[in-house]
Amino acid sequence: MTFLAADPLVRQSCRLTNRSATCAAAAPRPSRSSALCRRQYSSNSIRITSVSVGPGDFVKIRLLGKGDVGKVYLVKKKTSERLYALKVLSKQEMIKRKKIKRALAEQEILASSNHPFIVTLYHSFQSDDYLYLCMEYCLGGEFFRVLQSRPGKCLPEPHALFYAAEVVCALEYLHLNGFIYRDLKPENILLHESGHIMLTDFDLSKQSTRANLPSIQPPNIDTKACTKNLRTNSFVGTEEYIAPEVIRGCGHTSAVDWWTLGILIYEMLFGTTPFKGANRNATFSNILKNEVHFPAQPNAQQVGYFNTKSLIKKLLNKDDQKRLGCRGGASDVKGHPAFKRTNWALLRHMEPPIIPPPINPLSIVPGRGMSDSMSLDLEREENKKRVRGGRNPFENFSSVTLLHAGDEADEEEEALRMSHGNCSATADSDISALPEL
Repeated sequence: MTFLAADPLVRQSCRLTNRSATCAAAAPRPSRSSALCRRQYSSNSIRITSVSVGPGDFVKIRLLGKGDVGKVYLVKKKTSERLYALKVLSKQEMIKRKKIKRALAEQEILASSNHPFIVTLYHSFQSDDYLYLCMEYCLGGEFFRVLQSRPGKCLPEPHALFYAAEVVCALEYLHLNGFIYRDLKPENILLHESGHIMLTDFDLSKQSTRANLPSIQPPNIDTKACTKNLRTNSFVGTEEYIAPEVIRGCGHTSAVDWWTLGILIYEMLFGTTPFKGANRNATFSNILKNEVHFPAQPNAQQVGYFNTKSLIKKLLNKDDQKRLGCRGGASDVKGHPAFKRTNWALLRHMEPPIIPPPINPLSIVPGRGMSDSMSLDLEREENKKRVRGGRNPFENFSSVTLLHAGDEADEEEEALRMSHGNCSATADSDISALPEL
């Protein structure tokens, strides 16, 4: 897996068209983490293939995480021995909790995204009981756990700004495609084995019904224009990260993503969120009434620079019409003096502050409350993966396999074998000459 290619980042859609989102200059000397990176992020680097994949193609290894409607498993593909994160969503629970649209929205984003800081989708399919999203496995795990393991549960200022910059790039890409994220928090950020971050969990994301083209004033791109038609009244988000306009119920826009970015930067620097109260109501009251306060503690020394404090204050403006990013979107945030040392075009080539140690993911013991149940039998689900009879409320959940240039050689070979499966004996003998997967 690589995000360190020299190709430009582009707006990528599997169904519609491609529009340039960000241009990168010539690549610098690769960082240590780029040595194993091959995948290309360009207009033709992602495509749909006809390879059919189902639950029976994977072996379940252990539980990685769980939510209210599903679980995420570490799985191994039988044909390639490659590890993936398989998100398994219960149809029954989604119907019960009225979350069908959220699952469809998440697949829509993942299947159309091609960005170094957004988790990669390789397969999506369904059985009678479950929806499946087969994604990139990130060895570093949740960024939340990374923060918890650091001294004081926080990061030095330069490190926090590095990861904040990568989040800004991911949000910029989502906004360019007409989506607002709405659920930014450390638990929804994964740390790739290269040390770069990847956003995940898009079930709370919202898409604009009429996404406009961005206005371009070189070298800036106005991403706000892409979501200007999107205003929603949904009460969604994580308690300590919810923006004031969401609590007030007066409707919110893509500005909520810049609010959550301010909370994230604060938490990376101080190990806590700025408006946390004794309970839910107290937290909401603090968000609505209190100004952001920087604690006078030893850890506060790492935020001693005026620019970083200014960035946080501007992102946490309670008036979403005056908040940093409300006018030009990501371009406003990128232009803040706190990021004056950030080389945006070459960010994915830079050496990350934290690189996960090379460990065997099979040896990791699940944390407390993460014991796996054997309720999911992938082999059994394979036998009933075709939904039969009656109306299927998940019929818009596409079963697709995506190939990413330079990153899925095993899938290419598998596709080649399948395409020749009914051919002559001569063709079969040619296939047998392929290297064993």
